[in-house]
Amino acid sequence: MTTRLRPSQTLLLGSLVFGLFFGAGNLVFPVLMGREAGSASPAAATGFLLTAVGLPILGVVASAMAGADSLQSLLRPVSGRLSLWFTCALYLTIGPLFAIPRTATVSYEVGIRPLVGEGHTPLFLFSVAFFALTALAARRPGRLMDWVGRYLTPVFLVLLSALVIASFVAPMTTTPAAPSGPYASAPLARGLVDGYSTMDALASLAFAVVLVDATRRLGVQGPRRLAVELGKAGLVGGLGMAVVYATLAHVGATSVGAVAVADNGGVVLAGVSLHYFGVAGQYLIAAIVLTACLKTAIGLTVACATTFVELTAGRRGAAHATETSDQTGASDATGGADASRTTVAGGLPTAYRWWAWGFVGVSFAIANLGLAAIVAISVPVLMFLYPVAIVVIALALAWPWVSQRLVLARVVIAFTAAAAFFDLLGALPASLAATPVVTTLTETASAVLPGYDVGFGWVVPALVGTVVGLALSARGSRTRQAEASSARVAAPA
Repeated sequence: MTTRLRPSQTLLLGSLVFGLFFGAGNLVFPVLMGREAGSASPAAATGFLLTAVGLPILGVVASAMAGADSLQSLLRPVSGRLSLWFTCALYLTIGPLFAIPRTATVSYEVGIRPLVGEGHTPLFLFSVAFFALTALAARRPGRLMDWVGRYLTPVFLVLLSALVIASFVAPMTTTPAAPSGPYASAPLARGLVDGYSTMDALASLAFAVVLVDATRRLGVQGPRRLAVELGKAGLVGGLGMAVVYATLAHVGATSVGAVAVADNGGVVLAGVSLHYFGVAGQYLIAAIVLTACLKTAIGLTVACATTFVELTAGRRGAAHATETSDQTGASDATGGADASRTTVAGGLPTAYRWWAWGFVGVSFAIANLGLAAIVAISVPVLMFLYPVAIVVIALALAWPWVSQRLVLARVVIAFTAAAAFFDLLGALPASLAATPVVTTLTETASAVLPGYDVGFGWVVPALVGTVVGLALSARGSRTRQAEASSARVAAPA
C-alpha cells in the first residue's frame, strides 16, 4: 500500500475532482457573467474564482483534515441529531429532489430540444437513456474514478476546447461591451457573489465521501496524509476549473458579436456554437452539455446512495468494507491499487444498489414532471443549508482545535442557522414571499443584518456566535479546572 500518490495518480484524482464539481450550471454561469461584465470580466472572473473554486476545494480538504469520511461522521461529535438532519437535508436537496433531475432537464433543454423540437415524448425518451446510463455507472461505485476521472472529464474538456479555441482564434468581437448592472461599479465584489451563488460548497461536503474513498483506494491512509493528497488533487482540479471558468467568461464577454440577445448562459453557448460550426455546432453543444451533466449525475447518485447506506446501516466504517463483485479488473485502472478493493457501498451491495436505483427513479420522475415546482421548493432550502455548510467547512479546517471546544461549534452553527432562516424566507416563491408575515421578517432582516440583500446576512451572526462560543468554552474550561482543583484538595492525603 502506498502512502504518497504518484503524479499520474494525483492527476487522475484531480480529474475526478474537476469532473464531479463541473456540471451544467458551472458551464453556463461564467458565460453569462462574462457577457454582463463585458470589459470588466477579468475582475469579475477573479472574484468568481475565489468563491466558486476556493470554497469547494476547501470543503474537500476540510473533511479529510477532520478525519471524516462522511458528513454525518464529521458532525456527529457536535450533535447526533444535527448530523442526521443536516446530512439527510443536504443529500436529498442536492440529490434526487433537485440537482440530479436538473442534470437531465438542463442537458435536454440546452442540447437536445433544439435538435428534436418541442414535446414531452422526446424528453421522456431522453431521460430514460440519460438515467439508464447514470444507473449503469453508479451501479459500480468503485469505478467512479474511471467513469468520471478517466473518461467523461477528458471527453468533456476536448469537446469544450473546440469552442473555446475558436473564440480565441476568431473572436466574435474585439471590443467587449461595457459592463452592465452591478458589474459596472463593483465587478470584483459581484464576481465573489456570483461564485458564492453556485453553492458548490454544498457539493464539496456531499462529494467528500466518494473523494476520500477514492483516495483511500489508492493506498492513502491517515487524516494528515489524506488531507495532503486531496489538497494536491484539489489544486489540480481547482486549476482546471479556474482555467475553464476564465475561458468561458471570455467566451461570454465576446459573444455580443454573434449573439445579440440572450437571457441565460445556455442560450449564449448555443448561439456561439452555431456561429462557429453551423449546424454541427448544435451537436457539439449537445455533446458538451450532456457530458457535463452526466458525470455530475453519476457522482451525486453514488454519493447519495453511499451516504444513505451508511445512515441506514447504522455503523461506522461502512464506506470501507471489501467489495468482491464490482472491482474485478479495476486495479490497473487506478494506478495499481490492490485487487481486493474497498467500496463505498459499505459491504452491502444490495442495499447500495437499491438506494442508487431508488434515487435514479425519483430523479427520473421529477425530471419528467418538470423542475419549475421543485426549484421553487428546493432553492429556499439550499439558501438555508449553504451558510451552515460554509461554517461547517470552516470548523472542519480547524477540527483538532474545535474538537476540544464543541460548544463553540454548536453555538456558531446555531447562530448561523438562525440567520440563514431569513435567507430561506427571502427565496420563497413570490406568492409566499409577498405575505405580510414573511415580508415583515425579510424587511427586518434587510435592515438589521449587514449583507443580507446579497446573500451574506449570516456572516455577522456567525462572527457573533464565534465570540459567544469562545466565551462559553472558556467559562466551561475554567469551571472544569476549578472542579478538578477542588477534587484534589478534598482527596485524603
